[in-house]
Amino acid sequence: MAKRKVGNPLAFAVLGSLGERPMHPYEISTMLRARGKDQSIKMNYGSLYSVVAALEKNGFIEALETVREGNRPERTVYQITGTGQAEFDDWLTELVGTATREFHPLEAGLAYLPGLRPDRAAELLEQRARAIDADIEETTALHEQMESIDFPRIFWVESEFRLALLKAESEYVHQLAEEIRTDTLGGSAFWRKAWKLFEEDGITPAEQLKDPVKYFGTEFEWMRAMPPEAQ
Repeated sequence: MAKRKVGNPLAFAVLGSLGERPMHPYEISTMLRARGKDQSIKMNYGSLYSVVAALEKNGFIEALETVREGNRPERTVYQITGTGQAEFDDWLTELVGTATREFHPLEAGLAYLPGLRPDRAAELLEQRARAIDADIEETTALHEQMESIDFPRIFWVESEFRLALLKAESEYVHQLAEEIRTDTLGGSAFWRKAWKLFEEDGITPAEQLKDPVKYFGTEFEWMRAMPPEAQ
Protein backbone atom coordinates (compact mmCIF):
# COMPACT_ATOMS: atom_id res chain seq x y z
CA MET A 1 0.00 0.00 0.00
CA ALA A 2 1.26 3.47 -0.86
CA LYS A 3 2.33 5.72 2.00
CA ARG A 4 -0.03 8.65 1.90
CA LYS A 5 0.35 12.15 3.27
CA VAL A 6 -2.85 11.65 5.24
CA GLY A 7 -3.23 7.89 5.67
CA ASN A 8 -6.04 7.74 8.23
CA PRO A 9 -8.96 5.68 6.82
CA LEU A 10 -11.24 8.46 8.00
CA ALA A 11 -9.47 10.76 5.53
CA PHE A 12 -10.49 8.42 2.71
CA ALA A 13 -14.11 8.62 3.88
CA VAL A 14 -13.95 12.42 4.14
CA LEU A 15 -12.61 12.72 0.60
CA GLY A 16 -15.30 10.35 -0.67
CA SER A 17 -17.99 12.35 1.08
CA LEU A 18 -16.78 15.72 -0.19
CA GLY A 19 -16.57 14.22 -3.66
CA GLU A 20 -20.37 14.18 -3.56
CA ARG A 21 -20.88 17.76 -2.37
CA PRO A 22 -19.35 20.40 -0.08
CA MET A 23 -20.07 19.77 3.60
CA HIS A 24 -18.95 20.81 7.06
CA PRO A 25 -17.29 18.14 9.28
CA TYR A 26 -20.35 17.51 11.46
CA GLU A 27 -22.45 16.90 8.35
CA ILE A 28 -19.84 14.44 7.07
CA SER A 29 -19.88 12.60 10.41
CA THR A 30 -23.68 12.42 10.44
CA MET A 31 -23.86 11.13 6.87
CA LEU A 32 -21.21 8.43 7.42
CA ARG A 33 -23.05 7.10 10.46
CA ALA A 34 -26.44 7.26 8.74
CA ARG A 35 -25.10 5.27 5.78
CA GLY A 36 -23.41 2.72 8.02
CA LYS A 37 -19.98 3.39 6.57
CA ASP A 38 -18.52 3.11 10.07
CA GLN A 39 -19.23 -0.63 9.79
CA SER A 40 -16.80 -0.93 6.88
CA ILE A 41 -14.15 1.70 7.59
CA LYS A 42 -12.36 2.00 10.92
CA MET A 43 -13.24 5.49 12.07
CA ASN A 44 -12.33 7.57 15.07
CA TYR A 45 -14.72 10.47 14.98
CA GLY A 46 -12.79 12.15 17.80
CA SER A 47 -10.02 12.84 15.31
CA LEU A 48 -12.32 14.07 12.53
CA TYR A 49 -11.37 17.72 12.84
CA SER A 50 -7.64 16.96 12.95
CA VAL A 51 -8.06 14.79 9.83
CA VAL A 52 -9.91 17.61 8.09
CA ALA A 53 -7.14 20.03 9.08
CA ALA A 54 -4.49 17.65 7.71
CA LEU A 55 -6.37 17.26 4.42
CA GLU A 56 -6.65 21.03 4.10
CA LYS A 57 -2.97 21.52 4.93
CA ASN A 58 -1.98 19.11 2.17
CA GLY A 59 -4.22 20.76 -0.39
CA PHE A 60 -6.74 17.91 -0.69
CA ILE A 61 -9.69 20.01 0.50
CA GLU A 62 -10.32 23.72 0.92
CA ALA A 63 -12.69 25.92 2.87
CA LEU A 64 -15.61 27.10 0.76
CA GLU A 65 -17.61 29.18 3.21
CA THR A 66 -18.52 29.63 6.86
CA VAL A 67 -22.16 29.20 7.81
CA ARG A 68 -24.22 29.67 10.96
CA GLU A 69 -27.55 27.98 11.69
CA GLY A 70 -29.59 29.70 14.37
CA ASN A 71 -27.69 29.98 17.64
CA ARG A 72 -25.24 27.23 16.72
CA PRO A 73 -21.52 28.00 16.38
CA GLU A 74 -20.19 28.86 12.96
CA ARG A 75 -19.24 25.89 10.81
CA THR A 76 -16.78 25.80 7.96
CA VAL A 77 -17.96 24.10 4.79
CA TYR A 78 -15.23 22.32 2.83
CA GLN A 79 -15.00 21.18 -0.76
CA ILE A 80 -12.64 18.71 -2.38
CA THR A 81 -9.88 20.07 -4.62
CA GLY A 82 -8.60 18.62 -7.89
CA THR A 83 -5.61 17.25 -5.96
CA GLY A 84 -7.95 15.73 -3.42
CA GLN A 85 -10.08 14.07 -6.08
CA ALA A 86 -6.96 12.59 -7.67
CA GLU A 87 -5.85 11.32 -4.24
CA PHE A 88 -9.25 9.72 -3.62
CA ASP A 89 -9.31 8.10 -7.07
CA ASP A 90 -5.82 6.65 -6.56
CA TRP A 91 -6.66 5.45 -3.04
CA LEU A 92 -9.91 3.82 -4.16
CA THR A 93 -8.13 2.13 -7.07
CA GLU A 94 -5.53 0.74 -4.68
CA LEU A 95 -8.08 -0.51 -2.14
CA VAL A 96 -10.20 -2.29 -4.74
CA GLY A 97 -7.49 -3.62 -7.02
CA THR A 98 -4.48 -4.37 -4.82
CA ALA A 99 -4.37 -7.51 -2.71
CA THR A 100 -2.59 -6.89 0.58
CA ARG A 101 -1.59 -9.11 3.49
CA GLU A 102 -4.05 -8.49 6.31
CA PHE A 103 -3.18 -9.54 9.86
CA HIS A 104 -6.36 -10.82 11.49
CA PRO A 105 -6.45 -10.74 15.32
CA LEU A 106 -7.72 -14.32 15.42
CA GLU A 107 -4.81 -15.45 13.27
CA ALA A 108 -2.42 -13.93 15.80
CA GLY A 109 -4.19 -15.78 18.61
CA LEU A 110 -4.17 -19.09 16.77
CA ALA A 111 -0.41 -18.74 16.27
CA TYR A 112 -0.07 -19.24 20.03
CA LEU A 113 -3.07 -21.49 20.63
CA PRO A 114 -1.02 -24.12 22.55
CA GLY A 115 -0.55 -21.45 25.23
CA LEU A 116 -4.11 -22.30 26.29
CA ARG A 117 -5.29 -25.60 27.73
CA PRO A 118 -7.15 -27.50 24.97
CA ASP A 119 -10.54 -27.38 26.66
CA ARG A 120 -10.12 -23.68 27.42
CA ALA A 121 -9.18 -23.02 23.79
CA ALA A 122 -12.30 -24.82 22.61
CA GLU A 123 -14.42 -22.89 25.11
CA LEU A 124 -13.09 -19.55 23.87
CA LEU A 125 -13.54 -20.52 20.22
CA GLU A 126 -17.14 -21.51 20.92
CA GLN A 127 -17.65 -18.17 22.67
CA ARG A 128 -16.28 -16.40 19.62
CA ALA A 129 -18.47 -18.46 17.31
CA ARG A 130 -21.60 -17.45 19.20
CA ALA A 131 -20.73 -13.78 18.82
CA ILE A 132 -19.98 -14.21 15.11
CA ASP A 133 -23.22 -16.11 14.53
CA ALA A 134 -25.19 -13.35 16.25
CA ASP A 135 -23.50 -10.82 13.97
CA ILE A 136 -24.35 -12.97 10.94
CA GLU A 137 -27.98 -13.13 11.98
CA GLU A 138 -28.17 -9.37 12.50
CA THR A 139 -26.43 -8.56 9.22
CA THR A 140 -28.58 -11.04 7.29
CA ALA A 141 -31.72 -9.43 8.68
CA LEU A 142 -30.43 -6.02 7.62
CA HIS A 143 -29.80 -7.29 4.10
CA GLU A 144 -33.28 -8.76 3.91
CA GLN A 145 -34.70 -5.41 4.97
CA MET A 146 -32.75 -3.57 2.28
CA GLU A 147 -33.85 -6.10 -0.33
CA SER A 148 -37.48 -5.68 0.73
CA ILE A 149 -37.39 -1.98 -0.16
CA ASP A 150 -35.40 -2.63 -3.36
CA PHE A 151 -32.43 -0.66 -2.04
CA PRO A 152 -29.78 -1.05 -4.78
CA ARG A 153 -27.04 -3.55 -3.85
CA ILE A 154 -24.35 -1.23 -5.17
CA PHE A 155 -24.79 0.82 -1.99
CA TRP A 156 -24.25 -2.09 0.40
CA VAL A 157 -21.93 -4.53 -1.36
CA GLU A 158 -19.35 -3.82 1.36
CA SER A 159 -21.76 -5.31 3.88
CA GLU A 160 -22.15 -8.40 1.69
CA PHE A 161 -18.38 -8.80 1.70
CA ARG A 162 -18.26 -8.52 5.47
CA LEU A 163 -21.03 -11.13 5.78
CA ALA A 164 -19.08 -13.52 3.53
CA LEU A 165 -16.03 -13.13 5.77
CA LEU A 166 -18.13 -13.68 8.89
CA LYS A 167 -19.63 -16.87 7.46
CA ALA A 168 -16.19 -18.21 6.53
CA GLU A 169 -14.83 -17.43 9.99
CA SER A 170 -17.85 -18.99 11.68
CA GLU A 171 -17.48 -22.23 9.72
CA TYR A 172 -13.77 -22.47 10.50
CA VAL A 173 -14.08 -21.61 14.20
CA HIS A 174 -16.93 -24.10 14.75
CA GLN A 175 -14.92 -26.83 13.03
CA LEU A 176 -11.72 -26.07 14.93
CA ALA A 177 -13.49 -26.06 18.29
CA GLU A 178 -15.08 -29.43 17.48
CA GLU A 179 -11.72 -30.93 16.45
CA ILE A 180 -10.17 -29.77 19.72
CA ARG A 181 -13.06 -31.18 21.75
CA THR A 182 -12.82 -34.57 20.01
CA ASP A 183 -9.00 -34.69 19.86
CA THR A 184 -9.09 -35.04 16.07
CA LEU A 185 -6.91 -31.99 15.53
CA GLY A 186 -3.44 -33.02 14.45
CA GLY A 187 -1.11 -32.57 17.44
CA SER A 188 -3.86 -32.82 20.06
CA ALA A 189 -2.10 -35.67 21.87
CA PHE A 190 1.07 -33.61 22.15
CA TRP A 191 -0.89 -30.55 23.25
CA ARG A 192 -2.70 -32.36 26.08
CA LYS A 193 0.41 -34.25 27.16
CA ALA A 194 2.46 -31.05 27.31
CA TRP A 195 -0.07 -29.40 29.58
CA LYS A 196 -0.30 -32.50 31.78
CA LEU A 197 3.48 -32.61 32.19
CA PHE A 198 3.53 -28.95 33.12
CA GLU A 199 0.58 -28.96 35.54
CA GLU A 200 1.13 -32.31 37.22
CA ASP A 201 4.91 -32.72 37.06
CA GLY A 202 6.10 -29.14 36.80
CA ILE A 203 8.04 -29.83 33.59
CA THR A 204 8.21 -26.56 31.66
CA PRO A 205 7.75 -26.33 27.90
CA ALA A 206 11.44 -25.43 27.57
CA GLU A 207 12.43 -28.64 29.35
CA GLN A 208 10.02 -30.68 27.26
CA LEU A 209 11.48 -29.35 24.04
CA LYS A 210 15.03 -30.21 25.08
CA ASP A 211 14.22 -33.91 24.84
CA PRO A 212 10.83 -34.35 23.14
CA VAL A 213 11.24 -38.08 22.53
CA LYS A 214 11.81 -38.65 26.25
CA TYR A 215 8.54 -36.98 27.15
CA PHE A 216 6.38 -37.68 24.12
CA GLY A 217 7.76 -40.83 22.49
CA THR A 218 9.31 -41.60 19.14
CA GLU A 219 6.26 -40.30 17.26
CA PHE A 220 7.56 -36.84 18.08
CA GLU A 221 10.96 -37.45 16.54
CA TRP A 222 10.07 -34.68 14.09
CA MET A 223 10.62 -32.16 16.85
CA ARG A 224 14.34 -32.92 16.87
CA ALA A 225 14.50 -31.72 13.28
CA MET A 226 13.27 -28.27 14.24
CA PRO A 227 15.98 -25.59 13.94
CA PRO A 228 17.26 -24.39 17.34
CA GLU A 229 15.94 -20.90 16.77
CA ALA A 230 12.40 -22.31 16.40
CA GLN A 231 12.50 -24.19 19.68
